[in-house]
Formats: sequence, C-alpha cells, structure tokens
Amino acid sequence: MGLCQKTNKGVTFAGTTYSHRWARGDQHEFTSKGQEDLKKWTDMVTLIVYPKVTHGEGLAVTANTVLGNYKASKATVLRTDSVPRTESKPAEHLIVVMFGRPEFVEVAFTRLRLHKGVGNAVVYSHRIYGKKAGNAASAWLKKNGPSTEKALMAWDAMPESFLPKA
Repeated sequence: MGLCQKTNKGVTFAGTTYSHRWARGDQHEFTSKGQEDLKKWTDMVTLIVYPKVTHGEGLAVTANTVLGNYKASKATVLRTDSVPRTESKPAEHLIVVMFGRPEFVEVAFTRLRLHKGVGNAVVYSHRIYGKKAGNAASAWLKKNGPSTEKALMAWDAMPESFLPKA
C-alpha cells in the first residue's frame, strides 16, 4: 500500500485523506477536509496523467516543460533532481518550486514518473496566506521540506482509475 492511493473518499497522501474537488482532462485536484474552497486552501494533492508519455525520453521532455511552465509563472526553483533509470525502474524527476504572490506563498513538490508505462505526476502543494507569508513559508519548508519530499518520492502507485484504459 502506497502513500498515495485512491479511496472512496479521494486519495491518501502521507497519512492524510484528500477529497476530489476538481478535474479537467487528465488533471485531478484534491484537498483535505475543511479545505473545500479552492480559492483558499492550505494543502493540495494534484494528480496528472500524461497518456502520450510512454518512455523515459518523453518523460524527460515533459519534466523540462513543467519546469519551464513553473519558471514562466514566476516560480522560484528551489530544487530539481532526477533519479536515473535502472534495469528495473524508469527514470524519475523531482521539481520543487515556490510561488510568491501578493496574497500567499505556495510551495509545490512535483514528482514525474512512468507508472505501468504511462507518464504521470503527483504534486503536493502547501500554501501560506498573508502579506508576510514568505518568512512563514521558509520556516515551513525548513521544517517539512525533507519529509514531504521523502513521502512524495516513496509514493508507489497511481490510482488505477486515473490511468488510460488499454
């Protein structure tokens, strides 16, 4: 059983259940109980399937596109990492960014990988609201960043219902 799995109520990530709130195409967003308002949430899990990505090279291109989109959206890149392909496991990519906005700061951890031959991403995002959110976000990141990254990279299954039908 992985750290992120589909349940009747949504998905569970790192011990917290997130309910499905929004979807468009192959992107699904989930927030926890008490965070139903998508204009003001604190923690969100986003699952994205890239059905046309079926090999490592395509995944690398997708990861670079995601990174470019983050930069175009004025995100500060905090960390990137790639786990090389092995004989038993395809390559994976990690992108950690921070978005500074007038009303909030958002930290997003994105893991891209192939699962059952299909590209996908799981994104864990944390927001802090207010004009002085930067200091609080930095403190949150220092305290929670390593454990969040570890949980994300340990996540071991895309919910089957989100994968394209064969």
